[in-house]
Amino acid sequence: MAARLPSLSTSIAGWHGDERTVGSPLNAGELVAMRHTRLFGATGTVLMAIGALGAGARPVVQDPTFGVRLLNLPSRIQTVSLTMTTTGAVMMALAWLMLGRFTLGKRKMTRSQVDRTLLLWTLPLLIAPPMYSKDVYSYLAQSEISLQGKDPYRVGPAPGLGLDHVFTLSVPSLWRDTPAPYGPLFLWIGRGISSITGENIVEAVLFHRLVVLVGVGMIVWATPRLARRCGVAEVSALWLGPMNPLLFMHLVAGIHNEALMLGMMLAGTEFALRGIESATRLIPRPLAWPRGRAQWARWYPMGMLVAGTVLITSSSQVKLPSLLALGFVAMALACRWGGTVKAFFIAGGSLTAIALAVMAVIGWASGLGFGWLFTLGTANVVRSWMSPPTLLALGTGQVGLLLGLGDHTTAVLALTRAIGVSLIALIVTWLLLAVLRGRLHPVGGLGVALGATVLLFPVVQPWYLLWAIIPLAAWATRPGFRAAVIVVTLVVGIFGPTANGDRFALFQIVMATVASALIVLILMAATLHWLPWRAPPEPAAEDTDEPAAALPPDAPSRPVPPAPAADAYAESP
Repeated sequence: MAARLPSLSTSIAGWHGDERTVGSPLNAGELVAMRHTRLFGATGTVLMAIGALGAGARPVVQDPTFGVRLLNLPSRIQTVSLTMTTTGAVMMALAWLMLGRFTLGKRKMTRSQVDRTLLLWTLPLLIAPPMYSKDVYSYLAQSEISLQGKDPYRVGPAPGLGLDHVFTLSVPSLWRDTPAPYGPLFLWIGRGISSITGENIVEAVLFHRLVVLVGVGMIVWATPRLARRCGVAEVSALWLGPMNPLLFMHLVAGIHNEALMLGMMLAGTEFALRGIESATRLIPRPLAWPRGRAQWARWYPMGMLVAGTVLITSSSQVKLPSLLALGFVAMALACRWGGTVKAFFIAGGSLTAIALAVMAVIGWASGLGFGWLFTLGTANVVRSWMSPPTLLALGTGQVGLLLGLGDHTTAVLALTRAIGVSLIALIVTWLLLAVLRGRLHPVGGLGVALGATVLLFPVVQPWYLLWAIIPLAAWATRPGFRAAVIVVTLVVGIFGPTANGDRFALFQIVMATVASALIVLILMAATLHWLPWRAPPEPAAEDTDEPAAALPPDAPSRPVPPAPAADAYAESP
């Protein structure tokens, strides 16, 4: 019974595709191609950063580029700036796609090479204006409202600060009268930033970007550890998850609090599972104050579980959907205790008690209480085409207008969204029971649950896709799943953003899109022999003397594909 959960990773890994082979390092030719590809992607992020000076979500007032000759030039040629931003995003996405050759095959990049790539692509975006969204200005306004002693869950930026306040002026008109939909921990952090920066928009935005970097750091820390727990190659999980172009575009460049939410959720899940899987008995007996290193070690699993629960609950105080992770951790604990009804209630009740205590402490310490529970539906005013329930309602409403039946979009929208939420509840319940019975790994259950939540959510934004992509990257390895993620990433990453948070005329968007396509085609032709656009030819088995990759004792045996030729990616003269 005590060893049940550790065996879960092995059985489920066999179901979704075991990848626990120890990949060989890249050869000399592949190293050259990898470095060229990494540089190609970094050039793309530099173009994005420069283009953001004209096409980004710049503040209405306190724009640091205003009046500066060189820096102010992109804002006067917005179509060119939009072309640069779009071209840079496509270059980064294509570079990410090509790097997949070096993370999914037998010969893989090392962890340090992946980390350096992440750092290289992130640096140009750190000092760029916000891109693809103006949500960060709502963060600033709501934090300032809290700093002034008002309740951000009752008043929006306009009534709370005034229409002429420097923060309110940069908030989109749709959100100027709406209260904050975010948890008290995030607004507490924002209030601390506002107390340091005052009404300086540039400094406040940079501080919020630092918070995003902390979240991204936790994502990068937790993803390979969760992947190792699920039997998935670390660099493969890092490539599909933290290195995903959507993370650079919307979390780093867009400065969204999903970075902090996901980072705390994933780190908390790793801590909790570490505690559950390393204990033969979660609570040491006798219950005496530990003395000496050996006795303290007996309490280590309990400490890990509590720390993980606190982190997951804290992440829900940024955005609520991450609280799903606590349910899967509770079911993993109940599974470890035998999967009985008694284990279900004890595990669920214990973690729920800890979670409620953490929520109460955060609500009391921040002074914001539980008002956020009444503003969770604030974003529902948006009719997002990426949400299937909303899209179905909008389509049905248009059909009604064409048939002369009147506009019933609002009524149908309420119905389809209610059905979507009900389906989320059913799917999550089924997944929780599967984890309880030991038929599904908790990381996989969490990823699928968040995927269903995003798919059936009333409102879906491009960066919401990362809720599911990142945890699933640490668990799912089927080619069909990875192909779907690649297609969705490229489509949403390239075509999803609209005008980078500013309002562009249709002809500007069309011209920028056409120009970007031509520029990318020219770059592809110019780098045909410089970048790994095509897969290398596979050598015959007898031509390679590469030793077979080692497998762990519990990994299923299967044939190892031949290694690519050493000069397959050799640099062209």
